[in-house]
Amino acid sequence: MTKFDWHSGVISRDTPVTQDYKSTQNVRRFLKAECGPDFAFDRPFMQWIKDGSEKTMGDVANEWFRRRGRS
Repeated sequence: MTKFDWHSGVISRDTPVTQDYKSTQNVRRFLKAECGPDFAFDRPFMQWIKDGSEKTMGDVANEWFRRRGRS
C-alpha cells in the first residue's frame, strides 16, 4: 500500500487517517473548507486525530464540530 501524501494528496471526507498522518497546510485547507474559517487545531484535538483509532477525514471534521457543540 502506498503512503498517502498529506502535503499534496487530494483529501476528501473518505480519506482514511493513516499512521503516517501529518497536520499539514493541505489538511488545514481541507478542514477549513469543511468546518469553516473558524477551524483551528488544538492539542487535544490533534492527539485525538493521531490516537490510532480507525477514522476518516470526514470523522475528523465531524469531531471538530462535536467538540464545539455543533453538528
